[in-house]
Amino acid sequence: MIETASMAGFLAAHGIWSVSEGETLIPMFAHENPQGERFLDRVMADDIAEGARAAQRALEDNEHGATRAVMVVDAYVHKDSGPVDALLVEAVEYGLAPRTLTIAVLYRPAGHPDGFAVFSPEFQGFDGDDAEFEAVADAFFAGVESHHDAHEVWAAHYVRTV
Repeated sequence: MIETASMAGFLAAHGIWSVSEGETLIPMFAHENPQGERFLDRVMADDIAEGARAAQRALEDNEHGATRAVMVVDAYVHKDSGPVDALLVEAVEYGLAPRTLTIAVLYRPAGHPDGFAVFSPEFQGFDGDDAEFEAVADAFFAGVESHHDAHEVWAAHYVRTV
């Protein structure tokens, strides 16, 4: 699950870089084949919601026979204070017993009066044990850092809490 979490971090960082200047994120789907080759697709559709559904189907169907895959979609997370913009990251490590990791990267849009901000990611789901979670979380953040340009944007706009 370490490689999958790292891939998820890289793609989450890419998504944050995309929305940092105010654009709407086109849903992304990335997968890695058994030979270790990675592929990234922007899931184009008539509207963003249909693109998100298509990315979800691609993640579930695994028509590429991937070892692992990640999707990132722009959405909202509902908090007590109301809806908050977020990139929802869902990662799957396929196999006999597929394992998943779900993370919400909350952010404040570029058009907000207080400017663009990235908040602490919320780990919402993990198919693993507590002993493994810390290493998986570390791998996610290592993946974020591995995307140099995107990590610079993330770090420059990071705010700890919403």
